[in-house]
Amino acid sequence: MLSRVADSIYWLNRYVERAENVARFVDVNFNLLLDSPVGVAQQWKPLVVTTGDLSLFMERYGEFTPENVIHFLTFDHQYSNSILSCLRSARENARSVREIISSEMWEQVNAFYLMVKEASQMQQLSELFGFFSEVKMASHLFAGVMDATMTHNEGWHFGQIGRLLERADKTARILDVKYFILLPSVKDVGTALDELQWIALLKSASAYEMYRKCQHRITPNDVAEFLILDREFPRSIQFCLLQAERSLYQITGCLPGTWQNPVERTLGRLRSELDYLTIEEINQRGLHQFLDDLQSRINSVGEKMFKTFFALEPMHQVQ
Repeated sequence: MLSRVADSIYWLNRYVERAENVARFVDVNFNLLLDSPVGVAQQWKPLVVTTGDLSLFMERYGEFTPENVIHFLTFDHQYSNSILSCLRSARENARSVREIISSEMWEQVNAFYLMVKEASQMQQLSELFGFFSEVKMASHLFAGVMDATMTHNEGWHFGQIGRLLERADKTARILDVKYFILLPSVKDVGTALDELQWIALLKSASAYEMYRKCQHRITPNDVAEFLILDREFPRSIQFCLLQAERSLYQITGCLPGTWQNPVERTLGRLRSELDYLTIEEINQRGLHQFLDDLQSRINSVGEKMFKTFFALEPMHQVQ
């Protein structure tokens, strides 16, 4: 497969997944605002901090109001990681490989972009009620359409890797927000407010119902273990890495447990370390430090994907 085509399918899926996860990010804060007691401080700054684009936000907006943060993350066409910008980039990648992907995939990503563009004209936050759920559903629809209408060849597997690496990174980030900054103070740990925040976090990853099927109580340790180490829940970090590795082996033809290039080595090493890790060991190290390192290593996998498969032909992508 041409590296240009593989690159476009990979980024098409990363951008759609990124848009969905930004929507999840904002939606969890909306849920907290609705459920939190009156007088609890609104936590909008953590959402910007976790994107890694705090300086850009301060330069452009300055103040962490709900309106500013939501516009920055959702509709700011000059911010490359806003939902609108992600969908625009996804659409351009899809356009460049229309002869490879199915017509249904193109129609869905185009409709997705137009839906978000139309929503960007809304003036009031109250008008966005339900919008972020629509973004999540449109992303699921795109993934389902791709799965059902595109041949599961190399291109499909590149798309899977893009989606899964993006999802693993964002699950780590949204968990990091709760652990590192979202809780207003230590005195709130274990309170009803604390439990509301954990429930909101689980819901933001569509994990609440599946978590409750295997755990009766909501505890920080159990939630972290579920979102990091569970091998069967599709938004857990370990599940994403396992499935990404399987797709990688389908592309390279390499035998599982062996490696021939830097991507296989980096991804396989990270996945195998998680295989034998316990939540107690993660806590001993410090969850924030663990998640920060995990994000760096997932980014390293992405960089090696580019060097191994996509750098053969010059093509610029905003990352």
